Amino acid sequence: MDLPDCNDPRVAMAAERTFLAWVRTGVALMGFGFVVARFGIFLRELLATGTVVTHPRHAISVPMGVSLIVLGIGVTVGAAIRHQRYLRALKKGLLPKPGDPWFAILVAALLGAIGVILATYLALI
Repeated sequence: MDLPDCNDPRVAMAAERTFLAWVRTGVALMGFGFVVARFGIFLRELLATGTVVTHPRHAISVPMGVSLIVLGIGVTVGAAIRHQRYLRALKKGLLPKPGDPWFAILVAALLGAIGVILATYLALI
């Protein structure tokens, strides 16, 4: 298999598509984090009015929502840094090696942990 030419515009466009996919992921994480955090605040308001009788275990949703927002910010910033390094290497005429998958694995592991915590939280409500 032949390696693509660094000056081929398709290489830079592929890098741009990958970067934009990571940005979409970061924005989705931030949006979901906002919804999770607001859900906890919504439950707190319902409890304060006395219209809903439930267990006061809603305190975890705000920290989980904030952690998802922070993870989304981290994904977006990390993607920007990786994209910039990739483009810098392309400008030098180097075809960068595919990056280590540690970034994607770290994001997946954090999302898995947050998902387990949220699922446990919802099961206990």
